Amino acid sequence: MNIGIIFLKSNLTGIITFSELDWITTHQANFTTLEECTAIKLGRMLDAGSINIGCRLNS
Repeated sequence: MNIGIIFLKSNLTGIITFSELDWITTHQANFTTLEECTAIKLGRMLDAGSINIGCRLNS
């Protein structure tokens, strides 16, 4: 997984999954500065209600 891909998928669908959040929290110690900024942006989007925690259904 990659924080950039998670960010793009979340923006596109408006949803972030529990497994993606789990991946972010377990790998945050190894993030670069840019990846840290992306994770913070995702957190702010969650707080603002721009994206929600849920599941994506395959079509």
